[in-house]
Amino acid sequence: MLAIVAPGQGAQTPGFLTPWLAEPVIADRFNWLGAAADIDLVHYGTQGDAETIRDTAIAQPLLVAAGLVAALAIFPSPASAFAKVGVVAGHSVGELTAAAGTGIISAESAMILVRERGKAMAQASAVTPTSMTAVVGGDRDEVLAAIEEHGLTAANNNGTGQIAAAGTVEQLAALAANAPRRTRLIPLSVAGAFHTVHMEQARAHLAPLVRGISTRDPRTKLISNADGSVVADGREFLNRIVRQVANPVRWDLCMETMAALGVTGLLELPPSGTLTGIAKRNLKGVELFNLNTPDQLDDARAFCENHADVAEAAS
Repeated sequence: MLAIVAPGQGAQTPGFLTPWLAEPVIADRFNWLGAAADIDLVHYGTQGDAETIRDTAIAQPLLVAAGLVAALAIFPSPASAFAKVGVVAGHSVGELTAAAGTGIISAESAMILVRERGKAMAQASAVTPTSMTAVVGGDRDEVLAAIEEHGLTAANNNGTGQIAAAGTVEQLAALAANAPRRTRLIPLSVAGAFHTVHMEQARAHLAPLVRGISTRDPRTKLISNADGSVVADGREFLNRIVRQVANPVRWDLCMETMAALGVTGLLELPPSGTLTGIAKRNLKGVELFNLNTPDQLDDARAFCENHADVAEAAS
């Protein structure tokens, strides 16, 4: 069974769109999605430095657009993809990529929504200086206890070996000064304490907006960050995306669902590497593919065909 996954904020790196824009058709798609989101994706994806694209209002549209354009490059006829892809999931803002990719909402709606999401989360982040830190290694229970002790939230539970703590910069500094045993702390390239109570005003901004978006039910299995469940109702999935802004991401449960479904191959859309790295530790025996440049597209299509055959044989 083939899984397609879309990364969340923090995966972006300076210039990551550059190789994609050499193809005129692909460049045109980025220009169109940028128009929908009212942001110059081409400029920020090629010229923006690390600090610039760390801005939530810039990073989130970049990530969603990159995933959507790459998915369309793999599957030029989207209808054919639904017979090959067994399951789809996105990490945090990657859920918007997943929603559009599975047909719940249009690509244009996804870009408008991610524009509003990014702006609202950036505004919420400006209220109090907050951020996130990945806690790598250590005993899971000890890590969670330390996060709670410092008043932080386990905002991203990414399974074995990685939990992202979120809260004020003072709380994160206190955690770093008294880190749990056998852990390594890595500050994340984000500008706020996402998926915590600090994002409540962003959630409140988005809730009425999504009521006006037309939705359809997903064309393939779609896993929710909230609890790792497969959600078959498009409207419910969109509502979950809004609630998730101020609630933790349970990527650990998403991976458990993938394993239970029998996933054999996992392809991460660009900018890739984060989710395949997590999967390497948690989904033993699953073949992984990092898609980052268009010269990998033929190999990516072959990878998808190989694992689609497995899914069809098992169905």
